[in-house]
Amino acid sequence: MTTMPKKLTANSLEYHWLPFTTNRDFKQEPRLMVKAEGCYYWNHRGDKLVDGSSGLFNVAAGHGRKEIADAVSKQLRELDYSPHFQVACPLSFELARRVAQLTPAGLDYVFFTNSGSESIDTAMKIALAYHRARNEGQRLRFVSRERAYHGVNFGGTSLSGMVRNRETFGATIPGVVHMRHTWSPETRFVRGQPETGAELADDLQRFVDLYGASSIAACFVEPIAGSTGVLVPPKGYLDRLRAICDKHGILLVFDEVICGFGRTGKAFGAQAFGVTPDMMTLAKALTNGAQPMGAVVASTKVYETIVDAAPEHAIELFHGYTYSAHPAACAAGLATMDIYEKEGLFDRAAELSPYFLDQMFALSDLPVITDIRGYGMLAAFDMAPAGKPGVRGYELMKQLFAAGLHLKFTGDCGIVAPPLVAEKKQIDEIIGHLRQALAKF
Repeated sequence: MTTMPKKLTANSLEYHWLPFTTNRDFKQEPRLMVKAEGCYYWNHRGDKLVDGSSGLFNVAAGHGRKEIADAVSKQLRELDYSPHFQVACPLSFELARRVAQLTPAGLDYVFFTNSGSESIDTAMKIALAYHRARNEGQRLRFVSRERAYHGVNFGGTSLSGMVRNRETFGATIPGVVHMRHTWSPETRFVRGQPETGAELADDLQRFVDLYGASSIAACFVEPIAGSTGVLVPPKGYLDRLRAICDKHGILLVFDEVICGFGRTGKAFGAQAFGVTPDMMTLAKALTNGAQPMGAVVASTKVYETIVDAAPEHAIELFHGYTYSAHPAACAAGLATMDIYEKEGLFDRAAELSPYFLDQMFALSDLPVITDIRGYGMLAAFDMAPAGKPGVRGYELMKQLFAAGLHLKFTGDCGIVAPPLVAEKKQIDEIIGHLRQALAKF
């Protein structure tokens, strides 16, 4: 078949291949954002939309923060770029210090990346380097969960347990096994942590018994499984994982890309649930979405084991990115940390959470709703599917956009995560749009 050359035209939508998007349908009926401020977007038609998902869970402090824009602009004029291979920009050390102030005690060493996906793959490599430095280089296996989402690089895709994110790409990397997820029909419409299900953590012990503890490098979990639909951990579940990891020398890694920076009402899910991992992966709200940036925060034990094992004057970890700790991203991160501190946004999230969850769970009277889950300023609802899975969710997403609400969907599940600067009136707007649209199904 001969393909005719395309004529390049101004303002054409054809040449951008959008991620996680139904490209053919989108280009027939585009949804374009052209402006944002506070808790709102404006589309290309001039319509105002309340942001029900904080962008992609990353704009925690609201859109259009002048403090961040000014900091980035100033930094680009002073130092637009500095590599971080054998040289560095001073801002990266200050941002690392500010992040470490927020993390649980003992998690003090920050390795900067450019996204949550890069953070996951970096944490996997750090885990392998850690065990090699301990002369346990045979620990090559990773444990994750069904319904997990850990980004889209090859390591994170391998850890992830969402079938549509995996099936096109084959086996990815070997040596990854998946525990069961924590949702069950018995936990439907449970607000906060379910009372039952802690024993599901014993799947990790089963893998120890099956493969041998000496083969397992790390166990990766999201404190709250986010993109799959807000699966809140059962009471005692994360504690049980921590105990099994401690017993068998396995590193415990929390993926805090969505849970981090106040979403749970605490700085991180680790503090919200009272369990400290050996590493945490961060991104999204680290810069309030204003610049691409991620990070891995490692414990003193992990950092010193790797660094002390290397000969003097030798590179200790052969890993990094051209844009690791980019000066503009560091400036954005520091300005974001200032906003979180000065405006007390983590405490604000904790105070607003009961009202937010009250309004979310009030939707349970709608016949199309089959479950609602939530914790902090993060919640999700499931709809009964219509025909093929995901069709109803996609149609609802488009209807909500047209009505004035931006919301993230995974299949037939809508995920609600308002900016932490939201007030009750924005919560009411979100719920009002949802109720009106859902009542039609």
